[in-house]
Amino acid sequence: MPGAMTNDALLASELSDFEHALAKLSDGYSEGRFQDRPWGVTVKRSPEGKRVWLYGEELGGTDVVSFNLYVLSGASLTLKPCEMSSSKVVDFVLGFRPAQTQPV
Repeated sequence: MPGAMTNDALLASELSDFEHALAKLSDGYSEGRFQDRPWGVTVKRSPEGKRVWLYGEELGGTDVVSFNLYVLSGASLTLKPCEMSSSKVVDFVLGFRPAQTQPV
């Protein structure tokens, strides 16, 4: 896919921060903010833990973020953005802040 880059293009520190931020995102749909704008985000993880898929869209806007992250043998990772740069994906995951859930 054109524009798809592997984690080789990311600094090790960026990748570690990215992994930690992504791990904190809940499976399923959630809403939150990125760059002070509202976003809806869906995260799906494969049962065996080998793939994470994220799709986010700006609510009331036109921007989207979408990627697959594959865990390969030896725990190496390959990031496959969908029609966007790896840096846009990393910036989004690091900057997205899920909305606080209200107690019932």
